[in-house]
Order: sequence, then C-alpha cells, then structure tokens
Amino acid sequence: MPQGCAPSIERLCRLAGVSRAGYYRFWRNSAPRQLDTTVRDAIQRLALANGRHRGYRLITFQLRQEGLVINHKRVLRLMRQDNLLCLRRRAFVPATTASKHGWPVVPNLVRGMRLSGLDQLWVADITYIRLQEEFAYLAVILDAFSRRAIGWAMADHLEASLAVEALRMAIEARRPAPGSLIHHSDRGVQYACGDYAELLAAYQITASMSRLGNPYDNAKAERFMRTLKTEQVDGTLYRSLAHARADVGRFIEQIYNGERLHTALGYLTPIAFEDLHRAELRRRADRTIEAAPGGAARSATRGRGAKSKTSTSSLGPAAGDAARNREATRRPRPASPPPPTRQA
Repeated sequence: MPQGCAPSIERLCRLAGVSRAGYYRFWRNSAPRQLDTTVRDAIQRLALANGRHRGYRLITFQLRQEGLVINHKRVLRLMRQDNLLCLRRRAFVPATTASKHGWPVVPNLVRGMRLSGLDQLWVADITYIRLQEEFAYLAVILDAFSRRAIGWAMADHLEASLAVEALRMAIEARRPAPGSLIHHSDRGVQYACGDYAELLAAYQITASMSRLGNPYDNAKAERFMRTLKTEQVDGTLYRSLAHARADVGRFIEQIYNGERLHTALGYLTPIAFEDLHRAELRRRADRTIEAAPGGAARSATRGRGAKSKTSTSSLGPAAGDAARNREATRRPRPASPPPPTRQA
C-alpha cells in the first residue's frame, strides 16, 4: 500500500473477514453513543459553570465555538434527558395582580418623567416565592432614582396588609417631604384599595398606576424581581416562610443594596450611589452660599464667632468672668442726672 494513503472501508472489511453492511450496523450502534458522551460532558460543564441560568441556544453557540458541529435541537434533547434545562422555566406561575376590581384607578403620571434626586419616584410590585409545599408573596418598593430597595414585606397571602407593610417600612426609612413624591405601581387591588390609598394620602404621596396590560410602565420594579429570581431564588429550596424571609431579606439588604454593582448607576451599588449623590448636593449648597453677595464674609464671621466662643469656653469659668468684666469696663457709663435746683 502506498505510504500516506488510508485504506478504504471495503479493503478493511475484506481483511477482517466481515461485510460492509455488518460494519455499518455496528457503527450506527456504537459511534453515536460515543459522540453523545462527549457532547453530554461538554454540555454539563457549560451548564453547571453558569449556575444553570443559560438556555440551550446559548449553550449550542458555546459548543460551536469549541469546535463541535451540533444542532440546537440535539442540545435541547440532551439537556432535557440530563435534567439540565434552564432554571428560569417554571411549570406554574401564580397570579399576583388582580386588576379587575371596583376600586378607583389613577392615571399614569410618570411617563417621560426625568428624575433628578432621591424620593421623587417610588415604584412598587408584588411577586411570588416558591416554597417547599406552598407559595409565599413578596412586596417591594424601590427608589427609582437609585434603584435601592427601601421597603419590603413577605407573607403567605396576597391581602392588602402585605403591600401596606412594605409601604410603612419605606416611609419610616425615608420620611419623604409632603407633596414631593409619586408612588407608582400596577393596577392590582392591593395598591388601589382604601387602606393603601389612605396611607398615601396621610403622607401626601401622589399615586400613579400603569396602563392596563403594560408591564413596561413599571419596568424598574419588574427588573428587580427578575434579578431577585435569577440571582437568588431560582435553584433554592425554601423549607418554610421564615427560611425564605431570612434568605430574601439578606439578599435585599446586604447583596442587592450594598454589594451588587448596577450598570445604570455607573457600576455603583445603590447605597454608594445615594451617598455620592448626597455629597454632591452638599457641595452644591456650599458653593451657592459662597457665591451669594456677602456669603464669604458671613462664612468668615461665623467661623471667627465660633472660634471665639470655643476659645473662651475652653479657658474655664474664671476666664469667662474676666472677659465679661473687661467688656463692662469698655462700655460708656450713663451721664449723671443734673443737681436739683432750689426753688425761691
């Protein structure tokens, strides 16, 4: 046989004493299983490395980048057989919004609204948390300017008290100025009922609601719920309501507010973004005072007055009495009255 020429299948079968049909029958039964084993190993490695949060189409693209010639339908079949499908897919999603009710619905006031500071717009929403044997429900309120979660509550029901508890927490934490805040939510009965509307009115908070069937009006709250589900809840088995409340609360207060970087905030955490914003407001206020007529002089006078008071008080009561005596001696004495005239 010439060097560099590979033997044909027909010649190898003749040398081995088998038929070509027998060889191909054996190949169809063994070669695909070997290839499936290689592909399964690569799929498991990619799926588990990303926390099972990537779908079969993205994994198919990654496999092709690694040199495997494979179809997305085959990847889907193998992932389904190995129970590696993306965890975002859920069999049942309980409804959390009941917009068919008899309570008044207010119009959307935030379309095209440009935010310039904290506590100008709060957004609220409710989602479900899957427990081991039941469902729990989470109500959240965010500051739309900083994306910070400022109020939340979790319970095993969808009554109005769930949303009211989250609102009370937000008001206690922020104490917004009366008449300066808009509260935006969907048209759910929890946000339209009398208890919730009375609490908003008591603190002079203006209510706003999304259009019917348009979740994009409340996109920031919806995005928070997606982050919570994909980064914390999905893949976690909660034994009870207390277990879920502790885990979700830790994620909201520590990770989401204090550790997670947000691209919309310039890769800052919500807490760091708020601190930076407050510091910038203080700098602007100081520059405004200095730029006002006589502002620098007033600042210097206040500084000298504070320094004088500090130095006098630091010397003790004796020095203070001496200073007051010196001040009294410098004051002009009142003129003495004229002597009385003698009458004739």
